[in-house]
Amino acid sequence: MLNAFTVDLEDWYQGLEIPDSAWQGYESRIEYSTNLLLDLLDKHRVKATFFILGPIAEKFPDLVKRISRQGHEIGSHAYSHQFLYRLSPEQLRQELIRSKCLLEDITGKKVTSFRAPFFSITKDSLWALEILSREGFQYDSSIFPVHNYRYGIPKAPKVPFQFRLNGAGQIIEFPISTVKFGTASLPFSGGAYFRLFPYGFTRFCFRKLNNDQIPVVFYIHPWELDPEHPRIKLPRRISLTHYANLKSTKKKLDKLLQEFRFTSLEEVLRNETQGPTLFPEDLAKL
Repeated sequence: MLNAFTVDLEDWYQGLEIPDSAWQGYESRIEYSTNLLLDLLDKHRVKATFFILGPIAEKFPDLVKRISRQGHEIGSHAYSHQFLYRLSPEQLRQELIRSKCLLEDITGKKVTSFRAPFFSITKDSLWALEILSREGFQYDSSIFPVHNYRYGIPKAPKVPFQFRLNGAGQIIEFPISTVKFGTASLPFSGGAYFRLFPYGFTRFCFRKLNNDQIPVVFYIHPWELDPEHPRIKLPRRISLTHYANLKSTKKKLDKLLQEFRFTSLEEVLRNETQGPTLFPEDLAKL
């Protein structure tokens, strides 16, 4: 079973809800941490999808080129790393254009995949999918079928599905993987969940979905392989997850790459039958 390995390419401070006007004051570790991840993927001959934040591409174009040269898919992670539901449709459209053009100019390849910062396509920002389609994106991986104070559509489909837009076009949604226990959907497939849960639980969840012929969408940030990145004072609810178990990430990830098969989202979608077709009103009613 082929699973999707995805990377949110952002520096350690860019997902901490710190204003982007303050980013210049922090030490960048993106080249170091991304090279650790690239070497690990190369060791296991795994191709991944890298959703790259605009300022990273601007400041480190050679890093983006290296990722592309190694055969990984390049996707957009928007520009400002803002929650989409805090942007206007026009602000998002401008971010998408800026990010997409930047990445395509660097790599010479079309960018057709997108992931919203903080998985922030929720019921309040389903309008973003229409804009994505209009700007040339063919698929998205932003909907998380869980309840979280920052994101989630808990009752969204757990398998890839086609989102038919009320206007022209469609987009394929590849939701972040969860497992069902009773009536609850439990996240497990990356980020803090991967670091906090025992590896045996992660393995169990992968096998459960793969046995049901469902590919897992796994995600990671490069800074999660870098336990030496700076520690700053943060709200407790953020610091508890951001700094948890960083020293074990690389070892656990190495094991995961040994035990399961991974490739890019683009390649998984080529090999998978698409799930249900939904319209905006269908998701809004969930």
